[in-house]
Amino acid sequence: MIVDDDSLAELVGGLTGSTQIALDTEADSLHCYFEKLCLIQISAKGGHWLVDPLANLNLQPLFDLVCSRRLVFHGADYDLRLLRRVGAFEPADLFDTMIAARLCGRAGLGLAALVEEFFGIKLSKASQKANWAIRPLSDQMVEYALNDTRYLLEIAATLEADLRSLGRWTWFEESRDRMIASTRETKERDDNKVWRISGSSTLSPHAQAVLRILWFWRDSEARAWDRPPFHVMGNEDMLRVADQVSKGDAYSTPRMNGRRRKSFEVVLALALQIPENEWPKQEKIRRKRAPKDHLERFEALKKVRDAAAAGLGLDPAIVAPRGALEATAAEPDSPVLMNWQRELLGLPVAENSHA
Repeated sequence: MIVDDDSLAELVGGLTGSTQIALDTEADSLHCYFEKLCLIQISAKGGHWLVDPLANLNLQPLFDLVCSRRLVFHGADYDLRLLRRVGAFEPADLFDTMIAARLCGRAGLGLAALVEEFFGIKLSKASQKANWAIRPLSDQMVEYALNDTRYLLEIAATLEADLRSLGRWTWFEESRDRMIASTRETKERDDNKVWRISGSSTLSPHAQAVLRILWFWRDSEARAWDRPPFHVMGNEDMLRVADQVSKGDAYSTPRMNGRRRKSFEVVLALALQIPENEWPKQEKIRRKRAPKDHLERFEALKKVRDAAAAGLGLDPAIVAPRGALEATAAEPDSPVLMNWQRELLGLPVAENSHA
C-alpha cells in the first residue's frame, strides 16, 4: 500500500514506461453520507499496486501520468466521477471492458464473469460491501482490491481484438465517448421530488405529507452523523410509519438513541400539523397515446432492430433500448441513438459521430 509521497513518486517514475495502465477505485458509499475516494488500484506490466488516497497524498502527479497513457477500466462511469472530485482527471485514451464486452455480445458483463470466462478463475465477492475507509485493510480486502485490476489488461487486449475483427471498433469509440460525456453532467437535486421514494405513490396525500418531512429529517440526521440515510431509518420503515401516523394508528420505529428519538417524535408531531392544502398533490401520470404514425414508426423500427440484433448475436436493448426507439419514432432526428445504432436501423446519421 502506497501511503507517502516518496513512494508515490517512485510508482509514478516506474509507470512512465507503461503504455497501458489498468485502474479501479473503491469508495465508502455504503458507510458514509459524504462519499469519498478510499483506494486506487493500479496494474501495469510491472506489477500491481494499491494507493491510499486517505493518506493525504498529492495525487495529481499520478493522475497526470496515468491520464497520458491508455487507461483500462471495467465500468468507468463511477470511477471517473469519483476521481474528478479529488483532482484533474481527463484520460487521453480510455478502454472500458464492460462496454467492449457488451458490444461483443458476451453473456457475462461483470468483471467476475469475464475473469471466469477468460481465465477459469472464480473471484471472491467477500469484500464487495466492505468499509474501504478502515485501516489497515485486511488481507482479504487487499486481495479483492488487487483482483479488480489484475486481469484487466489481458481482457482488454482480447476484447479489442474481437471488436476490430467484428467491425465494431467505431461502435465502441462512440459508446465510450458518450459514456465519458455523461460523467461530466451534474444533476441538481429536486427537493420537490427527491422524497418520493419507491412505494410512496400508494400512500394517501396525508401520509405523503408525513413521509416528506420524515425524508428531509432523515437526510439531515444522516448528514450530521456522516452515515448513509438507511443507517438512520430504512425506506420501508419510513413508509410504514408515515402510513400508520396519518391514520392515527400506533407505530413502532427502529432502535434510535434518545436524542434522535426525541427529534423523530418532534418531526412527526410537526408533520401532523401540516394543513391539508399543503399536502403533496397526488402525481397523476397520464401517458398520452402516441399518434398512429408514431406507433407505426416504432413497430417498424423495432422489427428492424430485432432482426439486426439477431443477426449480430446481440441483445436487442444494446442495438437500441425501447425508450430510445420510442423517442426516435416520435422525433426521427432525436440524438438519443448513437450513429452506429442509427446505421443499423437504416436511419440517417449525424455528420459528427463522436462527442
